[in-house]
Amino acid sequence: MQVILTQDVKGQGKKGQMVKVSDGYARNYLLPKGLATEATKSNINVLKGKRESLEYKIKTETEEAKSIAEKMKEIEVVIKAKAGDNGKLFGSVTSKDVSEALTAQHHIKLDKKKFVMPDGIKVLGVTEVTVKIYTGINGTLKVNVVQQ
Repeated sequence: MQVILTQDVKGQGKKGQMVKVSDGYARNYLLPKGLATEATKSNINVLKGKRESLEYKIKTETEEAKSIAEKMKEIEVVIKAKAGDNGKLFGSVTSKDVSEALTAQHHIKLDKKKFVMPDGIKVLGVTEVTVKIYTGINGTLKVNVVQQ
């Protein structure tokens, strides 16, 4: 019997896959527990529609992420911070500060978790920060920390 899995089933497959299982296994275990649905023509068409919409969504998000990465190459975020005479900051500039400054100065809204800054920025000057925009798409952003 052909069934479409609605959840991951160990030994059978992942959610959304169409698999062939024995009739008894399908009728007595998979279907009553809601782990699968029968692979009728209408259910197969619904599955195809979901796959196509997911592919379209991924495609548009990837294109948007690439355009953001291109924009980031040309822009520079300026952040004012208090520093000592030797150029060391009192505290540090965190990913949250960079995210808020990017939104305020260039109207690009990114989550603070996307910035790769393990220790923050602790000195004055220009620093390049890597940004994980989308799966497999990274950008670099110039952050200029100036004396307040």
